[in-house]
Amino acid sequence: MKRYQSHVERVLYHLAPDWQDRSDLTQEVWIRVYRNIVKLQEPEKFRGWLSRIATNLFYDELRKRKRHAPPLSLDAKLTFDDGEVSWELPTDTPGPDEEMATREFYDQLQAAIADLPEVFRTTIVLREIEGLPYEEIAEITGVNLGTVKSRIARARSRLQDQLQGYLNGGAS
Repeated sequence: MKRYQSHVERVLYHLAPDWQDRSDLTQEVWIRVYRNIVKLQEPEKFRGWLSRIATNLFYDELRKRKRHAPPLSLDAKLTFDDGEVSWELPTDTPGPDEEMATREFYDQLQAAIADLPEVFRTTIVLREIEGLPYEEIAEITGVNLGTVKSRIARARSRLQDQLQGYLNGGAS
C-alpha cells in the first residue's frame, strides 16, 4: 500500500481534480484491492490493475453523481445553523513572476485536461501523467491498441489547441 498510495492519489487527482472527497475514493480503491487481490492473475501488472480499479471507481462515482447531484449555484447563499453567508471565492496572491507563470500554465493545463471528454482524459492521464505504456492502457480501458493511440493523439491535439493562445501570447 505504501508503495502505490501516491500512484492511486495521482490517478484520482487527475481524473477528478475538483472533487473534495478524493481521499474517500482512495480508501475505496484499497478496499476493492483487498477484496479482489485473489483475482489478480499477473502480479507483475499490479500497477495497471490498480489503475484500472481506480479508474473504474471514478466512473462508478461519476455515474452516481450524475444521477443524484443537484445543480449548484454560486448565486445561492450557503446556509448554516447560525445563518447564511455568500460564497467567498479564493484569490491568488501573486508571487515571483516565474512561479506565477508556471502556476498559471499548470492551472490552464489542468483545466484543459478536465475539459476533455472522459475517454480522452482517462487515456491521456494514464499515458502522460502515469507514464503507462499503450498496451497497458489498452488493457485498463478495455479497448484495442489502435483506439488508445488514436484517443491519445486526439487528446494531445485538443490540449494543444486549448493551450495555444496561452503558449503564444500569455494567458488568454
